[in-house]
Amino acid sequence: MTTALTTAAAGFGTGLSLIVAIGAQNAFVLRQGVRRDAVLAVVGICALSDAALIALGVAGVGAVVVAWPGALTAVGWIGGAFLLCYGALAARRVFRPAASGLRTEGEAAGSRRRAVLTCLAMTWLNPHVYLDTVFLLGSVAADHGPLRWTFGLGAVLASVCWFAALGFGARLLSRFPGPPHRLARCGRARRLHHDRPRAHAGRRSL
Repeated sequence: MTTALTTAAAGFGTGLSLIVAIGAQNAFVLRQGVRRDAVLAVVGICALSDAALIALGVAGVGAVVVAWPGALTAVGWIGGAFLLCYGALAARRVFRPAASGLRTEGEAAGSRRRAVLTCLAMTWLNPHVYLDTVFLLGSVAADHGPLRWTFGLGAVLASVCWFAALGFGARLLSRFPGPPHRLARCGRARRLHHDRPRAHAGRRSL
């Protein structure tokens, strides 16, 4: 029992260490929370998607993909293109805040369907998600042998807690008045730092 709890705690800590960096997916969840737009749907999609991908990694799918020649190189190129496109959009929001849709006062929440589709794209078209869940978490889970699924369960719990805290926490804090460009500054900081904690993952893909 103690060993299982220790393994689950290790999975929780490892999963949390990989997910807390504010990248494209987390920045989108944060924006939706501040805008109070489809927060439950967005949090649910991110958490369930992470759970599915972590399960694939624990099941050993990552090792199978690595065996395919050029798989990691392809992921690296896709990741570079993804970050370039999202970085350009983030820069546009920073320098043109009036057109960014980041304002929280006197603005409609927007379409739930658009938020859901964007969230699905941010999750399933973001190669960093695959690197963190299928490859990295999957490889670490394999080291725990028979308890690898316990490790994976801890990582899933970390994802659920993080996305819930990020989305619903942002929605709660958005009720308090503050500078209108505070989130824009957060966007600028995210563009500068979001991929640094994952540089090792990017290098593994090249």
